[in-house]
Order: sequence, then structure tokens, then C-alpha cells
Amino acid sequence: MNFQTDINNDIKFLAKSEIRLKILSELYKEPNNVRGIVKITKITYSSVSSNIGKLEKNNHIKKINNKYHVTPMAEVYLKSLIDFKNSIDMINDYDTFWDKHNLNQLSLDSVKNITDLKESELIEATPTEIFKTHNTIKKQMLKSKNVKAIFPYLHPEYPKLIEKVLKNKGTVELIIPQNIFKELIFRIDGKVRRDAIKKRKLKVYKFKQDLNLYLSICDENIGLGLFKNDGSFDQNRILISSNKKSHEWSEKLFEHIRQQVI
Repeated sequence: MNFQTDINNDIKFLAKSEIRLKILSELYKEPNNVRGIVKITKITYSSVSSNIGKLEKNNHIKKINNKYHVTPMAEVYLKSLIDFKNSIDMINDYDTFWDKHNLNQLSLDSVKNITDLKESELIEATPTEIFKTHNTIKKQMLKSKNVKAIFPYLHPEYPKLIEKVLKNKGTVELIIPQNIFKELIFRIDGKVRRDAIKKRKLKVYKFKQDLNLYLSICDENIGLGLFKNDGSFDQNRILISSNKKSHEWSEKLFEHIRQQVI
């Protein structure tokens, strides 16, 4: 049996038992004995005792001074399994946002760290608020001094929103498709545009291929929008977050796509 097979078998052994994962999670927080684990987890003594025996036999825990400790390799497995479970939970929580949408432009790093968006809020348009998602984007931008954005299409209000940020002495960094470059840029007041470019307050990167996601990074919030699998932008849903990790996640995704520009 090779090393990779050993790892696969270990992960399967841990993943298929909620009780074993619960016991490992508690021991990872603090070494304990069987009775202590029973008290914390409320799992029956017989189940805890039985699974402790299996975990010890498979070298996932070891007994030191009458308390069980998680082994270093089991810590690695546990973290990977928890991260995976959190990713699945996060996707399930926002199923309408992720399902049947094009995720091809997300980097591998973005997908791997998708749980950085776990404290996000899903904004959805309603029959009485059909422009709710755009108005959310607009509000974010108007309150910001610094904006980074990936605009996959030209909304009539984008040039004026950019102009207002620049007039307020803010900075704007954009990634846009090549085919909307002139139309967007020349809708910004000429003097404002030229001054901003001269002072490096406005940077625009032209993307040769199609862009299939929307991203905005503002002072207080980030916003993420996706395209449907049929190629149309989903204007009815946007994920927003003010969490620090979500900002870092978005910055990395922005930079990943910026590296692909013309």
C-alpha cells in the first residue's frame, strides 16, 4: 500500500463518521479522557469509548498521562476536512448564487479559499425592488474613496459613478472588456478623466477575452456577481461582504485577473 492510498484511507475513515470527527475536534481544542469527552459532546459513553479505540488503533490519537492527544498528521486531516465541510456549507447556504453559474474565471486559489466569503450576504432583486442589486453596487461605490472593479459589461451609470469617485479625490482601478473601453472611458468628463490619469488616480486595464464575473472592492464592502451558464449576467443576485477576509479574497482574485490583461 503506497503513501497516497494510506492518506485516502485515513480521510475516508475519518470523514464517514460524525462521531469520530466530533471527538477529534474536541481533542484538538484540548486533550481529554473518555469521560470528559462524553460530558462535552453528550455522546454516549459506549460510542465515545468505541471510537476512541478505533482512532487510537489508526494512530490518529495517542494517550499521554491518561488523556488523549491528536497526532500531528490527524491535525492535518482534521483541518482539511473541516475546511472542506465549511466550503460545502457555504455553497449550500447560497445555493441560488453558485448553482448554474459560470465559475470558470475564479482562480484555483479563490475556489480553495471560498470559505473566506462565509460571512457574506446574498442580495436578491424582488418584484418590488427589481434594481436592488445595482442600487447596492451604486451605494457602495458612492461611499468609497478607493474602488477596484471588474465590470464585464457597460451599465449606463458606471461612467458617472466612476466620475463621482474621482471628483471626490478618490482612486479607481478597473478591469473591463476591450470592446467597451472607449464607450466607458469617454463618458467620463474629459477634464476629470485626464487629471485622474495624470495623477494615476484612474487605471484601466483592457481584457481581451470575455469577462464572466462582476467584482467590486470598495472601502467598506466587496460585491461579487456571476454569469449564468447560458452566458447572461445574473443581474438579480449579488454577494456582498464587509469581512476582512472577503476583502483579501477579492483583492487576490482582482490581481489574478489583472495579470491576464492585454
